[in-house]
Amino acid sequence: MLVAVTGASGHVGGNLVRALLSRGRKVRAIVHSDTRAVDGLDLAVVRADVLDPSCIERALEGADVVYHLAAKIWVSGNLGGMIDRINREGTCNVVAACLKHKVRRLVHFSSIHAFRQEPRDEVLDEARECVAPGEGLPYDCSKVAGEAEVMAGVRQGLDAVIVNPTSVIGPLDFKPSPIGEAILGLLRGKFPMLVDGGFDWVDVRDVVAGAMAAEEKGRRGERYLLPGRWAPFAELARWVAEFGGVKVPQHAAPLWLAGVGAPFVTAWCRLRKRRPIYTLESLDVLRHSNRRISGKKAERELGYSARPLSETIRDTVAWFREQEGK
Repeated sequence: MLVAVTGASGHVGGNLVRALLSRGRKVRAIVHSDTRAVDGLDLAVVRADVLDPSCIERALEGADVVYHLAAKIWVSGNLGGMIDRINREGTCNVVAACLKHKVRRLVHFSSIHAFRQEPRDEVLDEARECVAPGEGLPYDCSKVAGEAEVMAGVRQGLDAVIVNPTSVIGPLDFKPSPIGEAILGLLRGKFPMLVDGGFDWVDVRDVVAGAMAAEEKGRRGERYLLPGRWAPFAELARWVAEFGGVKVPQHAAPLWLAGVGAPFVTAWCRLRKRRPIYTLESLDVLRHSNRRISGKKAERELGYSARPLSETIRDTVAWFREQEGK
């Protein structure tokens, strides 16, 4: 039984293919270009572009199960329409290929960003309304549109489930992810200041376990939130300091003050061809994140659970330190 994973070279993808292999599954890793997360593993690697329908159709041929992770995560604009194309059109192409090849089950990775965060004083679960077109950031809208493509496939007979993780942290972050870059910045003493605000952070290994449980137990056409725990960014920094043996800024700047400097930080990073540490949009995400995200549906139906945040940061710091020593 062949399992195909799009976006296998990403943070979640690299962890997922290893978990599948550990269970003796036959895996086809579908990547765009970067192969660091899958190098040396006992699996087939196929290069494909989700925006090329015929290409992704060939890549998924023969697959019994498909995990669709290929996406563009970006909260600062739409990159000339690329966010929508990859996250919506790419998903449409994957759904079409799954239908053609009669894939037994598709597990689609969406995001907490597909949901409206307000009202923040009420529990956010799967019943919460999604972001309306044009209402949120382009990334948010693209994830809603991607889910719509999956549900359109379900109406045509596709057996698919959707998982919605929160902000993912953890080891095997090769590229690295935005939060991985932030942790590296703290470890290297390059973070000029902390900011107020926080998010719901979840361990990548728990997300992988939840997605695999969704493949086995999830109900067709259902979505499952996979949260961890809400914590301020300053708490993450304290754990990084403890486990990394480094000093980090002790005080967090108010979000309004960080917002004043955000355009300058963004411009400085762009000049040096680096991803900005934070932007006005990412600060807005921290400002409006919901602190009461419920994973009860996944706990009840999938057996999902999330480990302590301190354990996640400890293992992430240890992995980054190990990579620096190579």
